[in-house]
Amino acid sequence: MTAHIVLFGPPAAGKGTQAKRVAAATGMVPTSTGDMLRAAVAENTPLGQKAAGIMRAGNLVDDAIIMGIINDHLVLGDAPDGALFDGFPRTVAQAEGLDSLLKERGEEVSKVVNIVVPDEILLSRVESRIAETPVAERRSDDSSEALEVRLVAYHEQTVPVMAYYRSQGKLVDVDGTALIDTVTQSILVHLSE
Repeated sequence: MTAHIVLFGPPAAGKGTQAKRVAAATGMVPTSTGDMLRAAVAENTPLGQKAAGIMRAGNLVDDAIIMGIINDHLVLGDAPDGALFDGFPRTVAQAEGLDSLLKERGEEVSKVVNIVVPDEILLSRVESRIAETPVAERRSDDSSEALEVRLVAYHEQTVPVMAYYRSQGKLVDVDGTALIDTVTQSILVHLSE
C-alpha cells in the first residue's frame, strides 16, 4: 500500500523547505498545493485567475478547487512512491476528502508531521524573507498583513485538522524553531517509526 505523508504547520513554519529536504532523503514527491496554485496564477489559467485575488488577500482557496488539483495529481501518477503533502489539507473537509480519494486507490496518509512554530517567530520570518528577497521574486502573499490573515484562517480552519489526525494516531509534533538540519532529522526519525 502506498503511504503518503503530510507536513503540517502554520504559514512560514518551513514546510516547503522541509518538504524538499525530506523528499531528497526519502524519494517521495513533494506536493505543494500552494506551488500548484501560484503556478496557475503565473500562467493566468482560469483557475489561476479565480485564485489570484483570494491568495493575495491571504485567504484560503475553496476546498473544491484544491481537491480537484490533488485528484488530478494522484490520477496522473505523479507520486508512485507516495506524496509528501506540503500545506494540504488545510481543513477537516480536505482531510476527509484526501482520505476518501486515497482509500479509493488503496492508499492512505501514514504520518502527519506538525512543525510547531509560535506566531511571533512566524511574523519575524516573513519580515526577514521580504527584506531579503528582491521585489520581482517575492511571493504574492508575502506581507505582514497577509500573514496575519493567513494565521487567523490557520487557527480557525486548519488547527482542527490536528485533532482529526491525532485521533487516528498519525500526528507527531516537531519543534520548528530548531536549526533546519535538526528539524529535518527529527522529521526523518518520526517517519522511520
